[in-house]
Amino acid sequence: MSAPPANDPGIPVENKQQLVDFIASGCKPPEAWRIGTEHEKFAFDLKTLRPLPYDGTPGIRALLEGMTRFGWTPHLEDGKPIALTMDGQSVTLEPGGQFELSGAPLETIHETCIEVNDHLKQVKEVGAEIGSGMLGLGFNPKWRRADVPMMPKGRYGIMSAYMPKMGSLGLDMMLRTCTVQVNLDFASEADMVKKFRVSLALQPIATALFANSPFTEGKPNGFMSYRSHVWTDTDPDRCGILPFVFEDGMSFERYADHVLDVPMYFIYRDGTYLDTSGQSFRDFLDGKLPALPGEKPTLRDWEDHMTTLFPEVRMKRFLEMRGADGGPWGRLCALPAFWVGLLYSQSALDAAWDLVKDFTLEEHQQLRDDVPKLALKTPFRGGTVGDLAGQVLALARAGLRDRARLDGAGSDESGFLDPLFDIQRAGQAPAEALLQRYAEAWDGSVDPVFTEQAY
Repeated sequence: MSAPPANDPGIPVENKQQLVDFIASGCKPPEAWRIGTEHEKFAFDLKTLRPLPYDGTPGIRALLEGMTRFGWTPHLEDGKPIALTMDGQSVTLEPGGQFELSGAPLETIHETCIEVNDHLKQVKEVGAEIGSGMLGLGFNPKWRRADVPMMPKGRYGIMSAYMPKMGSLGLDMMLRTCTVQVNLDFASEADMVKKFRVSLALQPIATALFANSPFTEGKPNGFMSYRSHVWTDTDPDRCGILPFVFEDGMSFERYADHVLDVPMYFIYRDGTYLDTSGQSFRDFLDGKLPALPGEKPTLRDWEDHMTTLFPEVRMKRFLEMRGADGGPWGRLCALPAFWVGLLYSQSALDAAWDLVKDFTLEEHQQLRDDVPKLALKTPFRGGTVGDLAGQVLALARAGLRDRARLDGAGSDESGFLDPLFDIQRAGQAPAEALLQRYAEAWDGSVDPVFTEQAY
């Protein structure tokens, strides 16, 4: 989740072209492309295994305040710290207290892994003092939705009231899911379109390789990635595979039109979130928003609104890869390696497009529907998603080798894919290994996952 908006309302918007131009302003030459990795984790009480409340010890507030010793600057809402920033990074809270690092824009996966490692060391140091741990899974394995406390952020109150009107699992998405994602750049409109299409088509492959959420309320839930399934019943207006991306005429303007047609959640004015749920940004553009009659939006409002869309790939002034479950440290580095290898090498991108360009919309939807339950074993074109994953991983490895970004020991970035190659060769998603542990070593209890999958 993004950090709190600035109090500066931003540049006034007079017409749709400004909104299109805002997205297009993300275009950068390849030498300026960066990697922004985000990951969420479940904060829990080491004694009770319960989710952390905001206040108390252990609590989320104590975690945030403890982190300031490392140089983080706290950001307050109603006098309460709800985010931290430092050197281009931010720590933010998901609605159920999921602790998220949004990393700085970095040049290499080597730097990304150092950043992730430093963050986890800091979290562990503070957690050891207050009695909290951090868990890397895609869905809370033990606790009911009602057991998870809501964090004190104004936007979450608005969202939690609106979500149940649109789907039965929206509150689960807010309170009980964790992901790892990477944000990547594009050079031009044509480059954006190809990257958008390739990443949308292959997002189910990432979902299968990272599938890591087989438990709900202490029992197997029948899914490999229940987190991914949750998004299918959250809000049809703002989720899904975006079929128009594959159609002729895809452009920055076409995406802006899509964003304009998604109902709003809120606007931020003078330190307060105003409820605009279900209202139209197009009406806002015309000065006809019921919540603020006569007032027109700013680019800050547009940027905020774009964060309330949740497709499998989301565009702001960059592209966000959103299909993977949270997991252990190695896979936090593997996710950006997977997508950087595919999208930041022209030869790999072209080969990936050749692989997916004849996928039909029915096949895109089939993969989206079936992979959360079957992961790598999903049937596809006479083989399985596991077979397709092998081809895609080979392209990603070639792309990383083509980038030739070396660390101090002379190694390129392709080694970060090793955990994914291990998963693909075994033909077993991470969730299947957890289910095996549950049945054989954990004696039908999920409690050991809080030790074995903790950071």
